[in-house]
Amino acid sequence: MALPRRGYLGQNAPVSRVNRATAAQSLSVSLTVGAYGIAFGAASVAAGFSVLQSCLLSLLTFTGASQFAVVGVLGAGGSALSGIATASLLGVRNTLYGLRMAPVLQVRGLKKIVAAQLTIDESTGVALSQEHLGQREARQGFWLTGIGVYIFWNIFTLAGALGAQAMGNPAAWGLDAAVPAAFLGLLWPRLTNKSERLLAVAACALALAMTPYFVPGFPIIATSILAVIFGLRARIWK
Repeated sequence: MALPRRGYLGQNAPVSRVNRATAAQSLSVSLTVGAYGIAFGAASVAAGFSVLQSCLLSLLTFTGASQFAVVGVLGAGGSALSGIATASLLGVRNTLYGLRMAPVLQVRGLKKIVAAQLTIDESTGVALSQEHLGQREARQGFWLTGIGVYIFWNIFTLAGALGAQAMGNPAAWGLDAAVPAAFLGLLWPRLTNKSERLLAVAACALALAMTPYFVPGFPIIATSILAVIFGLRARIWK
């Protein structure tokens, strides 16, 4: 009798094979995005955080934009409240991702907590891009990408932090500019139409205009108002 194509563990437990295309895409995204951890590790040390603090931010927070916001605000002399508020605003989108991914993943208990930690732009994006292949591939895309980014992000965070620490004064090497540079790198690929580009320019202009007169962190929070205005405008005109 021919063996089943999917393979079996013991006699009755089916072992689901990983789709090669899904795995390849997940690995590519994981390595590319994870490499940004070098910039975060270096920026965090340049902002005055220790190597341990930098690594804990990556291990526990694990959302790039929010992490850069925290070190950027605190490194510029802002309060912890401003840093947390800015990071929280940037992390709101992950809640929406969670609502979208819940029916796809269908997880409970401890696995649900792990899934929440791994719900980021990249894991959600890869999962949704695989939905046309089936729910199994979508779930594989989520887990492979989420775990892959988590591993690479933390490894590269440690490497970047150690490298910046070894340099002595990171600011002397220009690493204090890593935060805005990394933000630009994260933002640029997401500006896909004129409305988004206009919003980005307007937010940048507002933040620059407010920076000399307000405490660090507040100008970034204020730009969220522009996002609301642009969103309402697009909805009304639609």
